[in-house]
Amino acid sequence: MQIPHILRDDHVSISFEFFPPKVERGWNRLFETISELVPLHPSYVSVTYGAGGSTRENTHDLVVRVQRETGIPVVAHLTCVSATEAEIRETLDRYTRNGIRHILALRGDIPDGTLEEDAWPADGFRHAVDLVAFIKQHYPHMGVGVAAFPEGHPQSPNCLREMDHLRAKIDAGADWVVTQLFFDNRHFYDFCEKCAFYNINVPVIPGIMPITSRLNMHRMADLAGGTRIPASLLKAVWRAETNDFVRNVGIHWAAEQVRDLIDNGVAGIHFYTLNHSRASLDICRTMGLKSFLNVPSVVTAEEGLTVEA
Repeated sequence: MQIPHILRDDHVSISFEFFPPKVERGWNRLFETISELVPLHPSYVSVTYGAGGSTRENTHDLVVRVQRETGIPVVAHLTCVSATEAEIRETLDRYTRNGIRHILALRGDIPDGTLEEDAWPADGFRHAVDLVAFIKQHYPHMGVGVAAFPEGHPQSPNCLREMDHLRAKIDAGADWVVTQLFFDNRHFYDFCEKCAFYNINVPVIPGIMPITSRLNMHRMADLAGGTRIPASLLKAVWRAETNDFVRNVGIHWAAEQVRDLIDNGVAGIHFYTLNHSRASLDICRTMGLKSFLNVPSVVTAEEGLTVEA
């Protein structure tokens, strides 16, 4: 079943994002996290994709393993940067052979140390819209999602140009949209109104990531360029005396975001997990939804942003 059909069901879809660990010890912890989140019955999970060779291989392995071992549909991220058309074909052929039917098509960030002129092979794709069109033409069985930024892409000259780009990706065949994280739902609702104005009628899934420590907050701001932290949230974080209290603030804020989004009829919620389960579990338990009531408690180490895991 394609993601848009899943999102049209009469319940709120929950999904989680993971990334392939860079070190061996991270793999065991990641699959512990996945096993802890499976009882939430996610509609799908997504796996991020790096531009480096070894990272790409780890992504391929993780995508196939998660779908094989859990039976949960997997959305595999796929980026244009530093990839030739032949490499893109090879990846999509491999996913097809292994039953992967969903792709998140992204332009991607230029890896550190890579020159601009080396990031875009002549026989590759410069923009996500080109990748979407290629997948839809040559792999029509694939569902394709694209990313959006409710508060604006940090490299976009203005919101009008950005909406034109998103409209072009939908015209090329994109089936759904998932957003970058945000902390003020008003930005998401305003973005959805823009989508309606531009006749973008595919599902738009909000992305949520809770703050779990002050360090986590600063790194989130760096990683998600352009994301605004409301003054009231910032004050609450700095009032908290310990990271445990900071985490409580972050969980409460994210849970209120999710409650409000559900009350306003979103089709789904996409959690950026940073390969940890506890925050997502705590948020879901507060929602009172039937499918979450019997999820067992999980006690884990305190979860900060562990980018090296």
